Amino acid sequence: METEFAALAASGATTLVSLMVTDSWVQARDLVGRLFSRTGAGDATVAGLDADRARLLAGEADDAQATREITERWHAGLYRLLRTDSATVDDLHDVLSSLQQLASTPAARPVPVRNAINGGVQHGPVIQSGRITGLTFHVQGPGLPAQD
Repeated sequence: METEFAALAASGATTLVSLMVTDSWVQARDLVGRLFSRTGAGDATVAGLDADRARLLAGEADDAQATREITERWHAGLYRLLRTDSATVDDLHDVLSSLQQLASTPAARPVPVRNAINGGVQHGPVIQSGRITGLTFHVQGPGLPAQD
């Protein structure tokens, strides 16, 4: 049983950490938060998950080390959850299945980014992003009235 606990917790932690840097993060965080809420640590768990995600997104000097540390922390947390009978193997299987399903969705896959600037010399800031909404550019040029 201990081997099954360890393997299940390791798989869950690896999948969870891989989802931290995807668009499926909110759903993954909510699933794990609900699982830990049975121990009364739901809010603290969500805060910890968000902090770890922020650390991964910040791109520390040694990303591999940060990923390894975060994965080990969540492996230990999931393992402890099973050992203390706060969650059953079936509970963790269900959450892991849901996490793996999230990981296989298109939103969880990294999207290749290609940035290109066309149209000659840019005399001002250039903003490149995957998604920007509600942005308005006020252009002033020869023969155009100034805009506020």
